This record gives sequence, C-alpha cells and structure tokens, in this order.
Amino acid sequence: MMPSVPDSERKTLRRYEVVNQPRFLTFSCYGRLPLFQNDAIKEAFVQRLAVARTRLCFRLIAWVIMPEHVHLVVVPKLPDAPMPKILSAIKRRFAEQVLRRWRGLDAPVLKRLITTKGNCRFWQTGGGYDRNVRDEAKLMEKVDYMHDNPARRGLVESPTEWPWSSARWYAGERRGQLRMDTL
Repeated sequence: MMPSVPDSERKTLRRYEVVNQPRFLTFSCYGRLPLFQNDAIKEAFVQRLAVARTRLCFRLIAWVIMPEHVHLVVVPKLPDAPMPKILSAIKRRFAEQVLRRWRGLDAPVLKRLITTKGNCRFWQTGGGYDRNVRDEAKLMEKVDYMHDNPARRGLVESPTEWPWSSARWYAGERRGQLRMDTL
C-alpha cells in the first residue's frame, strides 16, 4: 500500500522536474467511485494516454487502470512537456470526453459526481500521488506494485491476466494496447 501523506503536508510537497527522471503517478476518480468499471471507458483512457504521449513525447514506462484509480510511470520530455502539461493533456481531455458522453446519455452516475460547489467532476481534486523515482530499484518496486494491484484486489489471479496494464509487456508479450518505453 502506498504511504499516506497528511493533507497538511500534501500542499507543501514539492515535485521536481528532473531531466530523464521517472515520475510515479496515481490519480483517483471523484469520491473514489469505480468509474472505470466499463471496458469502453478504460479503452477511452488508453486512447487518450496514447494521444497525449504522441503529442508531448513523454516516455511511458508502465501503467495500470484500476476500477477507481490509475497508476502511471512516465518520464517527461523537459523542458517542453513538464508534468502539469502532461497531466492536463491526459486527465482534463479524458474527463471532458467521458462527462460529455454521460451527459448525452443522461447517465445516472452524473448525480454522484456533483461537488458541493455544483461542478461535475470525473477526477478527485488535488494533485494525486506524484513522486520522483530516483533509482532503478525503486522504479522496479513501483512497476511491480502497479502490476500486482489487480491481483492483490482479486480482480484476476495473475497480473498478466489484467488487460488494462503494461504487465503483459513486461512479461514479454509485445502485442497489446501500448508499447512501453525504456529508460
């Protein structure tokens, strides 16, 4: 389980933009609701991730989509595409797309996504979990943690059975939704 950071510290944590340094990211759905239960929504996220990656030229090291959150390990292309720009290109555009679709369908879930200020959100507020990964051992620890997540949760027996992650790529299966980059 990821270490918890008290809210008082969360706002003071500094993220550093370091050339060629991976970033381990976690962002959650609003209210930790399982908004990724539908495979079409997971596929839409994969497509958005691919488009953002192509446009901003960041390296994608690993990923997993869980029912209520996403983990990524990326290496930003600095100075052209710092992490805030990458996150906006992925999260904001994806949320707009999904919420527009749900509004068109008058989806019941929309009622659960309204904030106290009356806004409709797909993602939880705040910066999520964003950490620099400084060495290869820590990187592999994060990648293993991500890939094991669906099996730990009982969604599958083995990480490679979960189609919504890079676990198959790491197991040597080069077919799949997204090609992984190397450091």
